[in-house]
Amino acid sequence: MTQCVLLNADYTFLNMVDWKRAMCLMVKGKVKVLKHSEKIIRKAEGAVIKIPAVMRLIKLIRTLYRTRVPFSKKNIFVRDGFKCAYCGTKNVRLTIDHILPKSRGGKTDFENCASSCMPCNNNKGDKTPREAGMFLKLKPYQPTISEFLRLKVKNLGINDMLKDFGIF
Repeated sequence: MTQCVLLNADYTFLNMVDWKRAMCLMVKGKVKVLKHSEKIIRKAEGAVIKIPAVMRLIKLIRTLYRTRVPFSKKNIFVRDGFKCAYCGTKNVRLTIDHILPKSRGGKTDFENCASSCMPCNNNKGDKTPREAGMFLKLKPYQPTISEFLRLKVKNLGINDMLKDFGIF
């Protein structure tokens, strides 16, 4: 599974797309390829096509959020670095934990939610972290758009590639 970096027309990071979607965008003439990867596709006629690594859209796409990052489970995991906020374990199945439980009036937002592994979430249960004898290693906060994109690029592991283009 090869992923390609998709940049907006103003060279801001948009997303990672699958190589098949990248090829469709290329054929439709919606992107300009900035860098090709080493991987190739062989057509039936014997022609060879290189898979793009970095692409830029021809037309500018206005991003949906300009003032703040939307709340979602995935965005919580990106903010917390895909680690449990209580024990710090990585590469485990994570859940969302409400620091102040919903049953006690806790809201579902960036300041009250943190990523948690199943054992920590079950251990905490319907208590506050202090009542459960647990402590947060990561302080929950509402990320800005620029720092959120920086975290997302870092987690995807494409920092160096984008630095070569002078984007990050």
